[in-house]
Amino acid sequence: MTSTNKASHASTGVLDASAMAGQLGLADTIVDQQALDNSVALCAKNNVLLPTFAQLADPSLIAANYAKGVDKNAPDARNLFRVHWYNNMQGDRVDVPDHVVLPTSLTGIESPIIVMFGDRFPMITAHKVLAAYSCLAPRVITGQFDPSRHRAVWPSTGNYARGGVAISRIMGSRGVAVLPAGMSKERFDWLDKWVSDPSDVVRTPGTESNVKEIYDACNEMEKDPKNFIFNQFCEFGNYAGHYEVTGRALSSVFEHVNKQRNGKLRLVAFTSATGSAGTIGAGDRLKDDYGTKIVAVEALECPTMLENGFGEHNIQGIGDKHIPLIHNVMNTDVVAAVSDRATDELDVMFNTAAGCKYLAERKGVPVEIVETLKHFGFSAICNVIAAIKTAKLLGLGANDALITIATDGADLYPSERVKTLARRFNNSFSEIDAAEVFAEHLATVGTDAIIDCTERDRTRIFNLGYYTWVEQQGTPLAVFEARRSQSFWRDLRKYLPVWDELIGEFNRRVVATK
Repeated sequence: MTSTNKASHASTGVLDASAMAGQLGLADTIVDQQALDNSVALCAKNNVLLPTFAQLADPSLIAANYAKGVDKNAPDARNLFRVHWYNNMQGDRVDVPDHVVLPTSLTGIESPIIVMFGDRFPMITAHKVLAAYSCLAPRVITGQFDPSRHRAVWPSTGNYARGGVAISRIMGSRGVAVLPAGMSKERFDWLDKWVSDPSDVVRTPGTESNVKEIYDACNEMEKDPKNFIFNQFCEFGNYAGHYEVTGRALSSVFEHVNKQRNGKLRLVAFTSATGSAGTIGAGDRLKDDYGTKIVAVEALECPTMLENGFGEHNIQGIGDKHIPLIHNVMNTDVVAAVSDRATDELDVMFNTAAGCKYLAERKGVPVEIVETLKHFGFSAICNVIAAIKTAKLLGLGANDALITIATDGADLYPSERVKTLARRFNNSFSEIDAAEVFAEHLATVGTDAIIDCTERDRTRIFNLGYYTWVEQQGTPLAVFEARRSQSFWRDLRKYLPVWDELIGEFNRRVVATK
C-alpha cells in the first residue's frame, strides 16, 4: 500500500472528486501510477527534488547551504528551494523577508504601509514562480501531469508563464507560455532565452485586459492530449500555496515591524491586485490570524468588480474583465480601483534621476527609501496607492498598519517607461514633471473608486463569475456555488499536509532511483 492510500484525504464534501481533481487541481490520491513513475524517473535523471509547502513557508527547514553557490537565475533544480520570500537580491537566505515601510513623506498618510518585495524570487525575479510551483507540484505528485509526455501550458499575462517555463525546463519537460502580444518587451526577451522552441511562446490578441483570449487559445490547445493546461485562475493549488507560503511570510514581516514599533501596531488591511487571485488568498490567512481586512484592487480603466465594467489598461500582471474562480470573493472587504495613468507616471518618477531627486530633496523622503522604489513594478505601485485609498476610507491612524506586496520590480518595464516618456513627457522628465506627478498621484489620493463591501456587493461580484466559469469554461455549478461558503475555503487548506506527505514520498523515490 502506498502512502497515498495511507494519507488522510482532504475533504471534498459532496462535490464530485473527479471535478475537483480535474479542472481545479485538487487531487489527494494518485490518479495515474504510470505518469507518476515517469515523473520520478525524469526527476531522478535531472537531479530534481521538490520542496514541500512547509519548507517554502518556513525555509529554516531547508538546509542552509542547499543552494549555496548556485546562480539564483539559472535553470538549476536547487533553485526550486529558493521559491519562497526569504531571499535577498543575491539569493542568500534572510531571517525576515525583504521589505520596506513607506513613510508619511511619500504616502501622505500617518499609517505605515509595509511592502514585501517579490523580485527576490529566483529565475524570474517575480513571485509568480511560487504560483507556478503551487499549481505544478500537486499535479506531478498525484500522477496527473507527466513531464515525459505532456507539454505544460502556462496561460498568463507574463510572470506566471515565465515561472512555469522556468520550472518546466528544470524538470526536463516542455513549457509553453501563452500571453497577450501587448505585454512588456522584457517578458518576451526573457521567454525567448528560456523556451526550447520559439513556437512555445504563444502570443494572443490584446494586452492586460484580454484574459478571455488567453482562455480561448488554451481551450483550443487542450484538444491535443499532449498539452496540459495549468490555468492559474482556477488551479486551487495557487490559492493554497499563497495562503500558506505568502500568508506566513507577510505575518513574519508584520511581526518584525511591529516589534520595532514596540508592539503598538494593528494589521488593519492587506491590499492586493487580484490578478489570478492567488496572492490575495494570503489575505485569508491574515484575516484568520489578525482580523485583517482584505482589499481587492483592479484598474480604474477596467472596473470589473467595482462596476461590472470593462476596458483596456496597462497595469501589467493584474488581469481583469472576469472574476477568477480561486478568488474568495465572499471574504473580500474592500474593492479599490487605481488608474494606469498613476502607475505609468509614478514608475517614471521612481526610476529617473529627476524624480528621485525631487522625492529626496523637495518632499523629504529618506534616500534609503527612494532607493527601494526601483523594486516596485506596476502592480506594486497600484497596491500602494490602493493602500493609501484604504487608509483614508477607513480613517486609519499612526498605529494602523497596511501591508502589501511588490510582485515584481521596475526592471521588467524599461520598454514601457520609454513609451510613457514619449507619450506624456516629450521624452524628457524634469523636476517640474516630478512635482506634477507627485501632486496628481500621491498628494491628492482620494476615496473615489473604492467601496467598503456590503454582503450585497460581495454577492454581485461573486455572481459575475458565473458567466466565465460555468457558461464558458464548463465548471460544474455545484463547484461554483460551493465557493460561497467559507467552509469550502477552509477545507482547501487540508490538502497542504497531504501534498507535503506525497512530496516526501516522491523525493524518496527519486533518490532511490538515481
